[in-house]
Amino acid sequence: MPAEGVDSGDILAEMDEWGPEKVVCVHDRRLGMRGVLVVDNTARGMGKGGTRMSPTLTVAEVARLARAMTWKWAAVDLLFGGAKAGIRADPASPPSAKEEILRSFARRLRNEVPGEYVFGLDMGLTEHDAAIVADELGPGTAVGTPAELGGLPYDQLGITGYGVAEAADAAGAWLGRPLAGSHVAIQGFGAVGRAVARRVTELGGTVVAVSTVRGGLHRAGGLDVAALTAAAESAGDHCVDDPSAFGATAVTARDVLFVDADVLVPAAVQDVLDAADADRVRARLVVEGANLPTSGAAQAALAGRGVTVVPDTIANAGGAIAAGYAMDARRSAFAPDPAVAFATVAGKIRSNTDQVLTAAARDGITPHAAAHRLAQRRVRQAMLHKGQIRAGAGDR
Repeated sequence: MPAEGVDSGDILAEMDEWGPEKVVCVHDRRLGMRGVLVVDNTARGMGKGGTRMSPTLTVAEVARLARAMTWKWAAVDLLFGGAKAGIRADPASPPSAKEEILRSFARRLRNEVPGEYVFGLDMGLTEHDAAIVADELGPGTAVGTPAELGGLPYDQLGITGYGVAEAADAAGAWLGRPLAGSHVAIQGFGAVGRAVARRVTELGGTVVAVSTVRGGLHRAGGLDVAALTAAAESAGDHCVDDPSAFGATAVTARDVLFVDADVLVPAAVQDVLDAADADRVRARLVVEGANLPTSGAAQAALAGRGVTVVPDTIANAGGAIAAGYAMDARRSAFAPDPAVAFATVAGKIRSNTDQVLTAAARDGITPHAAAHRLAQRRVRQAMLHKGQIRAGAGDR
């Protein structure tokens, strides 16, 4: 049974041919810690996915994200399975309290970690938190740990955002509209959004709008990314509080989605664009830096307007690719090399972006549908080989 206060929805009714294979809800009565692990599908390998901490977390949310990881691993063709974990708690809790909650959560998953799941980083957790998990459960139980512990701190390095920018550049090249010289709007200026902005600038693009939960900034001539990044690293979400410091105009976080830009990167949270919003998007290319930022109806509406969308399973897979590389490096007893990780991420994401956009154009479907079809085919083949499902007429 789920812990009191953890709204799981009807998980049994939601199970389908893909999963989830296991849902583990844990509860520490003394601390009030409530958490969940969802192992969705391990046909292609052990469960791997980030762990998030949020005061509003639900089991249904984690299950949805675990399924997204199933498709993400398959879409980038790495041999891991979809899984996700989460803790319902405030990540801004005092460090000692956060650590106690994290250790309690990790201890209660000893049966599953690392045999069925390896911890990664998601919203609310940092490299320090990955180190706490590794200390609690032992080597090989978490990725994203600090370099001093032989890890690859991909959150600190900004590898996910780097990959998102590479996807934008690859998509721009495919469309014949290079990222160099393009105007880019980024919703979400956390670790991913800041890394996107840095790499976009390196590739010759101009960042014209950014946002945090406190609001947004817009400057048609371009924002000073270095100054804004420094402000974000010292003031966090408050970096947008003084638009005049950047010669910018204040806008809402939501309005950043609709400013005049060539490329839009939703890099904050899920479900920010629905069908009603599609007509307001002025960008001609949307690159999904967050997980699940657009609804299916929005994707269809954007496609109908000729707006190209690079799916999250392709664009923001940089952290997953880097985590897979780090796990392989540790198995070989070598410390992962960040330069190799960046090169691996760039190569895979650029190739996958081109492959999915080409398939979508060839078959007259959305890029999301093309990526999903590719991932499903790979997972289904693995399930067939393992005898987990019976072959149908379409499998012969």
